[in-house]
Amino acid sequence: MRAQPRASHFIGGGYVESPNGAAFDSLYPATGDVIARLHAADDLTIEAAISTAREGQKIWAATPAAERGRILRRAAEILRANNRALSELETLDTGKPLQETLIADAASGADCLEYFGNLAATLTSEHIDLGGSFAYTRREPLGICVGIGAWNYPIQIACWKAAPALACGNAMIFKPSEVTPLSALKLAEALLEAGVPAGVFNVVQGAGDVGAKLVSHPAVAKVSVTGSVPTGRKVAGLAGSNLKHLTLELGGKSPLILFEDAHLDNAVSAAINANFYSSGQICSNGTRVFVHRSLKEAFLTRLAERTANAVLGDPLDEATNIGPLVSKPQLDKVLGYIEIGKTEGARLVCGGGAAHVAAFPQGWFVQPTVFADVTDDMRIAREEIFGPVMSVLDFDSEDEVIARANATEFGLAAGVFTRDIQRAHRVIAQLAAGTCWINAYNLTPIEMPFGGMKSSGIGRENGHTAIGHYSQVKSVYVEMGDVAAAF
Repeated sequence: MRAQPRASHFIGGGYVESPNGAAFDSLYPATGDVIARLHAADDLTIEAAISTAREGQKIWAATPAAERGRILRRAAEILRANNRALSELETLDTGKPLQETLIADAASGADCLEYFGNLAATLTSEHIDLGGSFAYTRREPLGICVGIGAWNYPIQIACWKAAPALACGNAMIFKPSEVTPLSALKLAEALLEAGVPAGVFNVVQGAGDVGAKLVSHPAVAKVSVTGSVPTGRKVAGLAGSNLKHLTLELGGKSPLILFEDAHLDNAVSAAINANFYSSGQICSNGTRVFVHRSLKEAFLTRLAERTANAVLGDPLDEATNIGPLVSKPQLDKVLGYIEIGKTEGARLVCGGGAAHVAAFPQGWFVQPTVFADVTDDMRIAREEIFGPVMSVLDFDSEDEVIARANATEFGLAAGVFTRDIQRAHRVIAQLAAGTCWINAYNLTPIEMPFGGMKSSGIGRENGHTAIGHYSQVKSVYVEMGDVAAAF
């Protein structure tokens, strides 16, 4: 299988190669085969992207907001019209099952473009009556924004960053993860076809060194990163030293709390979604599943029964619902944590190792794995694994579980399952997490802000809130009378 793009980068409205840049491969996780070879951006390529973004942004910022909105909505329809092909490309690049990518990747990216396209013309300013005088505000773009994506949701993340940036009149240079470099190029094609001027959305490939050069470039006004906490800290340091606007959507070790009155099958469904969807490679996953002691054994029994029905196999077969991990290093990391869980004394309920799929002997598959009797001090309960590994912890009281849920450096997400709606709101209000669910998990509609607290991030993506992270307010005071002075 091949998915070779015409060139590695998309700059100034067309494909551009940087043959002097370091070569790297995109691999199909189900087989390990090379599906594309690209080159990282060299310094000349980065400067070309900056230059064309600077010129394109001037044109785009001068475009009426209503027209910007129409163009973004047009891009959304282009993505929808090509959803099948884009989903297959995303499956090849990430290994995620086609069953998932058909609904959760380009399709949700299209929803994001549509949402911010609808919002663009509504971004009006404020008039402030001061008696004899008045003031008003102007909402203005920041300029050139840099987006740095993660490998788990490549085109969705690109849209989550590009849509609000472009709605506000900015240009964006997007650097995908070097592990999943392909679908962002297709987004660039769609935006250009929809009418976004050349240079307004550019894609530059490479690893962390390319990202660092973009983040520290003096022409860049804003940086938005989705990635790990260590990456976020590095980017924050670079951005802070250059006083750039910053949004960080980082990792988590989120709690999913199941009280004794939780609907059992709904709770099991949520735990499955919060740990095994995308083979567990989701930053907001509820990987610490706190189950009330009275519900614990019934929960584990039902969870094991349903997990046995998971279909591991060909990611391009829509019957498959769990695909391989994204890379060999990720496979090794996850298998290492499974061994740590065994060594630490957690009880293995199901799974526990690599999965052997006959048709894909070289694929990076892992069995959906559940550990019970996990304690708070175990590494599998404290560290982000980013694979299909669930830790189930017991609790007895509300106050106890709130304290334990918050006893982490992370604060990205949290979920509560209970039929007591007063308790649900009471507990959610005390959890130190930026994105929370009651009787659901991992639903992220574009209308709802998404982001974390503590080490899990700075700022928010999606919803009206994102507009404030991609624009700046200028205040203008208008004096209608004479000006007095002391002399």
